[in-house]
Amino acid sequence: MPRILFADNDFPDIAIEREICERAGVELVVAQCRTEDDVIRAADGACGILLQYAPIGRKVASSLPGLGIVSRIGAGFDTVDTAACAEHGIWVANSPDYGVGEVATHALAMALALVRNIVAWNRDVAEGRWHYTSAGPVRRASNLTLGIVGLGRIGKRMAHVSRNVFRHVVACDPYIIDGDFPAYVERATLEDLFARSDVVSLHVPLNDETRRMIGARQFAAMQPGSYLVNTARGAVVDVDAAADARDRGTLAGLALDVLPVEPVPAQSRLLHHPRAILTPHSAFYSVESEKELRRKAATNLVTWIRTGRPDYVVTAGTRRP
Repeated sequence: MPRILFADNDFPDIAIEREICERAGVELVVAQCRTEDDVIRAADGACGILLQYAPIGRKVASSLPGLGIVSRIGAGFDTVDTAACAEHGIWVANSPDYGVGEVATHALAMALALVRNIVAWNRDVAEGRWHYTSAGPVRRASNLTLGIVGLGRIGKRMAHVSRNVFRHVVACDPYIIDGDFPAYVERATLEDLFARSDVVSLHVPLNDETRRMIGARQFAAMQPGSYLVNTARGAVVDVDAAADARDRGTLAGLALDVLPVEPVPAQSRLLHHPRAILTPHSAFYSVESEKELRRKAATNLVTWIRTGRPDYVVTAGTRRP
């Protein structure tokens, strides 16, 4: 019977994964791996690994000759060394399209909460202040420009759901050809986007090119009173530079669903600030999207065992079941 390691998870139960494996005649071994050594020990005899956050690096790839595939529960795969997996013939798979609508609407909700001062008004009412000017001036959203960094699945959906909310939508994505830009989205360079946008929403993957790509230089180009929303990956933003920009007024508000260190450290400058909104890496979440996410990630492994190729390929491998 083929064996799969469920390397780690933070779900209330794993009924979805168990059902998929049992139906396919696959043994599911469950662990909570935090290091590569943990993964190597737990994956003994496994042909595939299903993971949420566990690290799959060169040490894992070189230590498990029977490993044929790793499948990440999520669209991102920055904890997986895809180059090392490719060198060893290991397939890498993910769930790329499970929560597109959820992330886009979460980003829009965060943007509008910033623009409309929703959190500040809620705080003021709780503290006994009842006046529409208590949270400061509010600008008309339909006069503002939205800038989207990354125009993939989620970036395009963000543009679509936001196009009737903001006056203009501009986007930066050097990997998307002009013909794939929606008619209502104007192409911009990263520098031009930050200079022109009142609200910037980030929708890029995390890789060597995007790590800390948003920092002091970009914030210096922004108009005073702008807003930043990040539902992509925490390490894309230099959060200290973002906090500095917020403190000096360049950023009138900052909304982050993802952080370089999660959960947010108790001493973080981002906590308890009236112009900061934090959510716990939850933009992807709805009951429906979580089920879809987990089902697709687990099914990648079963499909590979059955056919030699997963449904959603990140990196093609050569190892066979």
